[in-house]
Amino acid sequence: MSEKYSFVIPVYNEEKNIPLIYDKIIDMMKPVGNNLEMIFINDGSRDTSLQVLKEFAAKDKRVKYLSFSRNFGHQAALTAGLHHATGDAVISLDCDLQDPPEVIIQMIEKWKEGYDIVYARRAKRHDSFFKKYTALLYYKILGKFSEVNIPRNVGDFRLMDKKTLVVFNSMNERARYLRGMVAWMGYKFTFVDYDRPERIHGTTGYSLSKMIKLSMDGMINFSSLPLKLGFLLGGISIISGLAFLGYMLYDIFANHAEYPLYKFLVVILFMFMGFLFILVWLLGEYIGRIYDEIRNRPMYIVDFKVNFDENTHA
Repeated sequence: MSEKYSFVIPVYNEEKNIPLIYDKIIDMMKPVGNNLEMIFINDGSRDTSLQVLKEFAAKDKRVKYLSFSRNFGHQAALTAGLHHATGDAVISLDCDLQDPPEVIIQMIEKWKEGYDIVYARRAKRHDSFFKKYTALLYYKILGKFSEVNIPRNVGDFRLMDKKTLVVFNSMNERARYLRGMVAWMGYKFTFVDYDRPERIHGTTGYSLSKMIKLSMDGMINFSSLPLKLGFLLGGISIISGLAFLGYMLYDIFANHAEYPLYKFLVVILFMFMGFLFILVWLLGEYIGRIYDEIRNRPMYIVDFKVNFDENTHA
């Protein structure tokens, strides 16, 4: 029997894009075979995405979908789809066609060469100046301070072999940063480069606040930078304070200036107050993550699912 392919596709207000990506995957996979499943995850869409999914699932049993009870976020939606995938190779991609399905044939070829993970790497992207260069800076910082080698210029458009999926599905942390989690496993990987096109319909589901949260997940889960940052800022505060005190002492002895004691105390306390606030914030972030893990809430809640076998798990 030929290999089975699973496509994991999060959906958030993508009513116009679902028919497009369905047609593209079907056409693209014709030379490979029809032994496939398309797993759509309706992540609390507020448009008619769910109705569109119902129509496609009714006419094609290879179309499967999960519908969340509310919006749980892109990483949770991907996780749910990966939990339900049964293919020998599992391809995760966005529904907006900015992850072009045409690249998947090259990814499958690399997988058949023996690679466990195949990343689709963005050679060119049509993002805003702010998003492009903040992402560049973020990945440089993360790469420098992370103990895990997280590939740059890759998102969640990737192919994973079934054996890597089993390991991934055993990872149960709540603060999900899939790019780091996949890289952490350390399996043999390669890249397929592509030009990232502009979105055809709709708007991105990644608002600035969601991007910041995802960045924080990556930085805190896979980097010791926040702890080192506290040490660095503390050192700068102490050195700056010593330098200022040195100037004041020089001014006293060389120019016979007079500084009341409270001025010394105010300067020192002001500088160290900012340092203490930063440390409290960092401790709060780590304690919050520990609390999330301990209370052990589910990463997502599936309201209902369609076209899945009974033995697939939620």
